[in-house]
Amino acid sequence: MNQSINKWGVLILTGIVTIASVFFIFRLSINSDIESYLPDHISSKMNNDSIESIFGIKEPILLVFESDDILKSESLEWIQNINNELTGSDAFDRVISIFETKLIEGKDGMMIVEKLIDNIPETETERNALRKKIQSNENIYRQLISENFTTTMILLNALPVESDKDMVKMILQTIQKYPATGKVYLNGPLYMRAEANEKISFDFMVLLPVGILFMIIFLFFSFRQKRAVILPLSVVALAILISLALISVFNWQLSIIGILIPVMMIAIANDYGIHYITKYQELSNSYPELPEKTIVEKTTKYLKKPVILTGLTTMAGLMGLMLHIMLPAKQMGLISTIGIGAALLLSLTLIPSVLTLFNKSNRKNIYLTQKQNIINSLLLFSAKIIHSSPKRIIYFFILFLMISGAGLISFGVASDFDDILHKNHPYSKALKLANDELGGTKNISVLFQGDIRDPKILKKLNDYENELERMPEISSVTSLATMIREMSKALYESTDSEYDAIPEQRNTVSQFLELYNMSGDPADLEYFTDFDFKYALMEIQFRSENKKTISLIEERINALTKDDPNFSLTGGYCLVEKQLSDAIALGQAYSLAFALLLIITMLAIIFKSLAAGLIGGLPLLFSIISTFGIMGWMGVQLNIVTALLSSVSIGLGVDYTIHILWRIKKEIRLGKSLKTSIQKSIRTSGYGITINALSVIIGFSVLLFSSFGIIRSFGFLIMLSITICLICSMILIPAICLLFKPKFLFK
Repeated sequence: MNQSINKWGVLILTGIVTIASVFFIFRLSINSDIESYLPDHISSKMNNDSIESIFGIKEPILLVFESDDILKSESLEWIQNINNELTGSDAFDRVISIFETKLIEGKDGMMIVEKLIDNIPETETERNALRKKIQSNENIYRQLISENFTTTMILLNALPVESDKDMVKMILQTIQKYPATGKVYLNGPLYMRAEANEKISFDFMVLLPVGILFMIIFLFFSFRQKRAVILPLSVVALAILISLALISVFNWQLSIIGILIPVMMIAIANDYGIHYITKYQELSNSYPELPEKTIVEKTTKYLKKPVILTGLTTMAGLMGLMLHIMLPAKQMGLISTIGIGAALLLSLTLIPSVLTLFNKSNRKNIYLTQKQNIINSLLLFSAKIIHSSPKRIIYFFILFLMISGAGLISFGVASDFDDILHKNHPYSKALKLANDELGGTKNISVLFQGDIRDPKILKKLNDYENELERMPEISSVTSLATMIREMSKALYESTDSEYDAIPEQRNTVSQFLELYNMSGDPADLEYFTDFDFKYALMEIQFRSENKKTISLIEERINALTKDDPNFSLTGGYCLVEKQLSDAIALGQAYSLAFALLLIITMLAIIFKSLAAGLIGGLPLLFSIISTFGIMGWMGVQLNIVTALLSSVSIGLGVDYTIHILWRIKKEIRLGKSLKTSIQKSIRTSGYGITINALSVIIGFSVLLFSSFGIIRSFGFLIMLSITICLICSMILIPAICLLFKPKFLFK
């Protein structure tokens, strides 16, 4: 009676949790803003906020236009149409293009501010004259227009008046309104957020059903029994619902990293159900005369302790993510830990409860059909190799570790997140063109405070510009000092000492600025100084493919402004990326150390031996070094997603070691020799372990279909890491046990 109450109690409670989870899932929202993945107290974010409070929010969007000749009439007409359309929109407070670029010139002692292009040139002579004018201006040539005149860009500073999606939609509609004579690509954080937001939704719609389909096929061909498919998948479905519901319950949002959570549930949450079904079929085959209830009780009794232990170690590995500085990584660590805990509980309660509903006559003798399949053939071959050549196996693994580990020399951390979208995406193409042909897409802003019209301050800005422009990585440096020097060229002859120089008197600077306001647009000055001339902004544009370049520029800025009382701070999106990159490396070290230490400690407690902890940690350490080394060989960097690799692989890989050591120890307790125990363990428990690992690999394989390049890389690497963990657990660990005969196995 009590058992009946417990059984139906489990089923009813599961139903209630399922309904509640579905309710919360409908409240989920998406967050694709990578900058928000860092805590608010991070210095680079605080600096950006300070600059935006003075100069306004900067949301740059880059339109890169590629044609055979930018100065051809049809190309210029297209650029002009797009420029005029976007300039007239309330969504942007600034549009920079060759039609908005202004030249400061002198005429009859007066300062004249004119646009670079008043009228589109119609003849070849007019085009050549414009070409020469552009080539003579270093702020335009190779910055706004490429050296070969095939590429130009339109830079938009978007106002926060519309959503990312609506903003991008409006720009694309404008582009479609005027068919281009060349190719147009978009770039910028706002565009990336809009694209990432859409692709996160797409990945959820595609990866989840594909992952479940893969798992159905795999489970059916592994067990050839409907209940063996339905029950583990039920646990997976419930774990996914609970995990996604928790994101909503905690009032969090779904990030790019969040895509991994349901896929991890598909890959991991069925592990315990697979072990249960494997043992259930083994006992059904061994004791066909026993009733269903007894088989279920025996299965639960045998697996309860090892399954709980493996579940706890998996949860411990994932908990390492909670030490990460990235907020989505912390959230993923907590959500995944709870989700796996729920899957573990359901596997030991829901699956047995449902199995007791079946009659003995419904059981099929499936286990015998597994004996001659390819998995068992490989396991039998492995057992023979281990028995005959344990030393050679260890030498082979050492050699493999040395070769793969050599790749760590080239292993690095991504300095930005430009590879989030695939290489053929318009975002990536715009990025490549801007870096190869124009001034680059990276920007650092340096803020100064004081009486900005003071010639002493302006001269310091000018000196900083000259020093920074000597760095080969930097394309251009502009500030109010740049504009003042251009004004001096318009008002003085080239033979005058005041030509191309900062005036000596503050009043002269003020006169320059008044003259510019009279002839030009006063709003042009707002990008370099505030209304009261209390702050000045220096903009540094450069190309960068690694963190070292950003660090060099930042170090140079700090060295130049070290004793400058007017220097305030540096900002820029690339500095947020750099700090996030540093956080990734630090978070990786912390989470890896925590997970390894916790796992080794737990193994030592489980087997009551420090040697067991150290031996059990070998496959994990071997897998991490090998995987990171292979990443180095392949040129794959550590980024916001691949940084999660070690904690996830540690949490999963330790299960296989626990199961094989547990079975070897159990066989020895039954009076068998070490060699016989190892062979029996590999042939029996090895089947469940291998099926388990393959299910994880197949579960993660759906990530190869992701819209995000970094997610696809993670999918490949986690599959590789799990494969290495499996091989180490099934071959290396038994070989070590056979060769060194650790005492904890015989206690």
